[in-house]
This record gives sequence, C-alpha cells and structure tokens, in this order.
Amino acid sequence: MAAFAASPVVATGIGTFPGSLRAQATSAGLVTPNVCMVMPEVTEGPFYLDPKLVRNDITEDRQGRPMRLQLQVVTADCAPVKDARVDVWHCDAEGAYSGVSNFGGVDTRDKTFLRGTQISDARGIVTFQTIYPGWYRGRTTHIHYKIFLNDRTVVTSQLFFPDATSEYLFRNVPPYNSRGATRDTMNGDDSIAERAGAGAYAAIVDQREFYDASLVVGIVS
Repeated sequence: MAAFAASPVVATGIGTFPGSLRAQATSAGLVTPNVCMVMPEVTEGPFYLDPKLVRNDITEDRQGRPMRLQLQVVTADCAPVKDARVDVWHCDAEGAYSGVSNFGGVDTRDKTFLRGTQISDARGIVTFQTIYPGWYRGRTTHIHYKIFLNDRTVVTSQLFFPDATSEYLFRNVPPYNSRGATRDTMNGDDSIAERAGAGAYAAIVDQREFYDASLVVGIVS
C-alpha cells in the first residue's frame, strides 16, 4: 500500500455514551467502543446484487485510499453472532458502482468491483480490504451492507464517515480530487444518514498507509 499524508479522522462512539454503557461495550470486546445498539433499517438502494463473491479483498482494479473495513455483528446485549453472512457494496472514488447498466453515463454491468461477502467469525467479525468510497450527487459518502442469518435478511443498512475525513480526501488525494466537481451532500444534508443516526458512523483510525474503519452492528436475531 502506498503511503499517504496524515488526514483528519474522527473516531465515533464511546465518548458520547454514559460510563455504564462504555463499561458494557469495553467488557464485550467490541472492535469499536460503541454500545450494542440495534442498527436501524435504511434503504437498500438500487444497486444491490448478489454475485456470490465470498472474498476478503473487494478492491479489484479500483484506485483510492486503501481501507480495512471491519463489521462486528452482535446481539442487543453484546453477544457476538457467529456465521452471519455479511454483504457489502459501495461506489468507487469517482462515484461509480459495479454491475450497473447506466449510472452517470458509465456501463459497469460486467464488473464486480467493491462488492463482496464474508461470514462472521466467533467474535462476530468480518473484514474487507477495500478503498475509501467516493460520492455521487444527492448522497453523502457511505457503504451499504446486508446481514443474513440462515438465509434470512436480518438488517439492511448503511454506514457513514466523518465529513472532515471525506473532504480531506476529496480535495487533496487522487483520484478523488480529479473529478472536476464538488460533492453536493454532506452528512447533515443526507436524509438516510439522519435516519440511520449517530450509531451508523464508522470509527476511523489513520494507519498512515491505510484507514481502519470499524462498526458494531446490533441485530435482532
């Protein structure tokens, strides 16, 4: 992975909750210090596919800031959920999705970049190697995910990122900064992000050569 200059990052979660909840989250061994809130459902969006790509690295040929994404699936009382299937998908640095016939004038029907599936381990964790997503008009920066138990969908939602981190990349780091346009929707302007709430924001740690992004997803099993 290529080295990048340090950028603004914001870790979300534990600091916003009372001490009793912080203790609960810490004792549960969560990948992020969020409490185990049940994640609200938000729209799947028009770009979900099931290409049955069980893989850790979903990057393929996409260029961008490398990112390791970890989701931890837990119950509302912080018990890890093993063997959950987790699908993720998101746009590339230029705002394009794979598997789409005509989005922004680009045909990617024969592509599978930035899509994949993992099965949660004994701690409820799945890990994907990807890139930091870009943006497209009308939406803030986000990643979609679906979680299944025994082939039954238990949650469909999206995770979000700090505006400061996104703006740094989009203004300073190629290929994000070569789009010739400025994004029109920040987190506070996105109705889906507002509906998802503060618990839907990933915790971000800058590891210099890549970002670590993590989110605890509470489900009703």
